Amino acid sequence: MIKRRLDSLKKKFNSLGIDGYVIPKNDEFFSEYSANDRLKTISNFSGSAGYAVILRHKNYLFVDGRYTLQAKIEAGDKFIIKNFNELLKCNLFKNITLGIDPKIFTINQINKFFLRYNKIKIIEDNLIDKIHKTYSYYIKPFYSLKKKVAGESHFKKITRVSNILKKQKIDYLFVTAPENIAWLLNIRGHDNPNSPIPNCRLLLTKNKKLFIICKNQKLIKLVKEKKIKSNQIIEPHKLKNFFNKIKFSKFIIDNKTCSIFYRNFIIAKHKIVNKKDPIYLLKSIKNKSELNNIINIHIEDGVALTKFLYWIKVSNKKEITEVDAQNKLEKYRKKNKKYLFPSFNTIAGSGANGAIIHYRATKKNTKKISKKELFLCDSGGQYKYGTTDVTRTICFSKPQNYIKDIFTKVLKGHIAVVTSNLKTHYNGKLIDKRARAFLKRNGLDYEHGTGHGVGFFSNVHEGPQAISKFNTIKLQQGMILSNEPGYYKKGKFGIRIENLLYVDSHNKKLSFVNLTLAPIDVDLINFDLLTGNERNYLFNYHLNIYSNLSKYLNKKEREWLAGFIKHF
Repeated sequence: MIKRRLDSLKKKFNSLGIDGYVIPKNDEFFSEYSANDRLKTISNFSGSAGYAVILRHKNYLFVDGRYTLQAKIEAGDKFIIKNFNELLKCNLFKNITLGIDPKIFTINQINKFFLRYNKIKIIEDNLIDKIHKTYSYYIKPFYSLKKKVAGESHFKKITRVSNILKKQKIDYLFVTAPENIAWLLNIRGHDNPNSPIPNCRLLLTKNKKLFIICKNQKLIKLVKEKKIKSNQIIEPHKLKNFFNKIKFSKFIIDNKTCSIFYRNFIIAKHKIVNKKDPIYLLKSIKNKSELNNIINIHIEDGVALTKFLYWIKVSNKKEITEVDAQNKLEKYRKKNKKYLFPSFNTIAGSGANGAIIHYRATKKNTKKISKKELFLCDSGGQYKYGTTDVTRTICFSKPQNYIKDIFTKVLKGHIAVVTSNLKTHYNGKLIDKRARAFLKRNGLDYEHGTGHGVGFFSNVHEGPQAISKFNTIKLQQGMILSNEPGYYKKGKFGIRIENLLYVDSHNKKLSFVNLTLAPIDVDLINFDLLTGNERNYLFNYHLNIYSNLSKYLNKKEREWLAGFIKHF
């Protein structure tokens, strides 16, 4: 199937005057999880980041360290798998012409990866859609969040952003990240498989005027609610004419999500100012209402997680597969009326599959869960109203001592993150070092970041804040991040411990507070490696879980959960 698609694509090269064609993971809205996954269509690779470069006689797939193993398994028989770093060098594609769809590339992507040694040819009809159309766009109207959910009216948010534009002497902000529009207007949609963000674009002026670029049918409810007027709607095919009618103006565009296609409309007549969309930072700082919703949802998600962990580790006596396990967890979440759908595809890996950082079990490839191996489960949910993401690693029999030692070092890194002094460790780059320190003393490490930002009832991965080797965004009260150090032994096992945290302020001092409420497997801990402070942290953490969840559990589940407290 993949070979047939590759052959069909390559047959188009001569008539188009190109030597190759580039396919990114993202769609036209630069979504992480898209309903229209062209990269998977052409390569079978299902990870959340990557580029395929299809040449006449070779096919390359570029991924980062998280996905190397997965890419080899899913696409390795038809593609040469390379790290992103080799794409940056561009030495593989010297003096050739690469075709691109301008609607799915930003100028940053092109400048960073492809322009130094190559010619780029704009091809406005997407070639993957031409050879294999897998996705039909459907229309389902956007909907509004009530003020008590959002915590602030859209009028106030518009005023805040417009004031920033005025202060910076900018005429227009062209918002192309759908999640930023969701925040600004307090709306959500049905356009993505794992996120309630509404696929559209928006133009905001310094005088608080706004225009939504979207098909009319998606805005029916918003017009009815008088959130927007019909004369504020611009059909996408009319946007170029709209830009042309505006007098020369200064624009901010989002270099992460404004495609070359739309950027060219603006630069034809206007000036683009090198500033960031201010909504990213504003959106990252959750207000009291948003945080209260998120805290409550984590209690409800914690019930599902704890019931699942008890079931798989203690009460289940049947032989089950990875798919059985992820279906059971989904079943527990679905018992909650507020639950909508997963915030990403569940990662349920037994033994060697746990070492594939973003592994996904399917009915075709699922493995039976062995009681002699570690089991790693990374999952999350979208609820009304909140987004969750949690990973637990568990054992079913007595683990080898070296595995317990590694797990405990990962746990120590996890505790070091949540207990960080945010006055001295005020950004993700500084905190990331703390997470890795205990592993690095033994020459061990992991290839992913330690934590990502999380949206409010939005994308599960949402910055600009993160805990990584490179992120220098200053942490502020109300920001939410994941805390997920790990270790992966290729062909053997994977270990990851992940909680979501939020930044809180007490007596003018910032600190992390756990959102996730799910026990950590004590059978994998080498208690001799823990300090007194680490034991106290784990005691208080599990006591807090019991206090919040016990009334929702049955007798056996309560007794099992109470046992965690006694260990510390």
